[in-house]
Amino acid sequence: MMALWGLPAQARGPRLAAIDWAMLETAMALGVVPVAACELIRYRADAVRPEIPAQTVDLGLRGSPNFELLQLTRPDLILSSPYYTGIAPRLGSIAEVMSLPFYIPGESPWPKAMAALHALADRLDLPHVAARVAAETEAELAAHARRLTLWRDRPVYVIEIGDARHVRAFGADSMFGAVLEQLGLENAWSRSTRFAFAAPLPLERLAERPEARIVLVSDIPIVARRALARSVLWNRLGPVANGRVSMLGEINPFGGVPAGLRFARLMTTAAEAEQAG
Repeated sequence: MMALWGLPAQARGPRLAAIDWAMLETAMALGVVPVAACELIRYRADAVRPEIPAQTVDLGLRGSPNFELLQLTRPDLILSSPYYTGIAPRLGSIAEVMSLPFYIPGESPWPKAMAALHALADRLDLPHVAARVAAETEAELAAHARRLTLWRDRPVYVIEIGDARHVRAFGADSMFGAVLEQLGLENAWSRSTRFAFAAPLPLERLAERPEARIVLVSDIPIVARRALARSVLWNRLGPVANGRVSMLGEINPFGGVPAGLRFARLMTTAAEAEQAG
């Protein structure tokens, strides 16, 4: 089993259980495969990478995991985040909990994701691994930034489509917005991200920057896809009418460093495909 950067997965050491997906990704980036994690069927569909091996136990919902099953996996350390403070006492009764923040409204998550990499590595006595992964990450981002200079001529909307009339736009306090900044690209959505179960913005808000590009970071629901094909508003948006829409595929919007790198890689692929015609 290999980690995202080609590091061998740790065969021995503390047994980890991951409640939070960003913490799950952080462990995987260090080459440490948790014995258990939450919502793995959805994770494999929504995040795709890094791959979680079949032997990792699925604990069910992140906000309401199967505590009995969690206890049976005998974790030494449970990886969580402030999203799950409501279940923190129950988790703490099973094993030590390490809870780190990634997403705070108005703040870039990238420094927090990198700090989490080092914090978890220190806890696992793997500081040398974190140093290597961090250096490789920064080098790869710099390489993507150089290849993406051809997209610096326009701002970029990074969105998910909920239905034919609503989108979610990702601001600077999202992982996507933070990585745009690392890549030297302008985010067309200058406001904060509204993380919600429903896409909160009316489609017409995208008309505010007709010169922009649109990048989709999840698949469009089938019903919405059909409706958008007939939508006068959608088809008159500057990026749509002029062929400046790219679909990147599924990326974890609440991820850690691996999600940020996956976004950068797919952005580079999309830009170079557009350039090739």
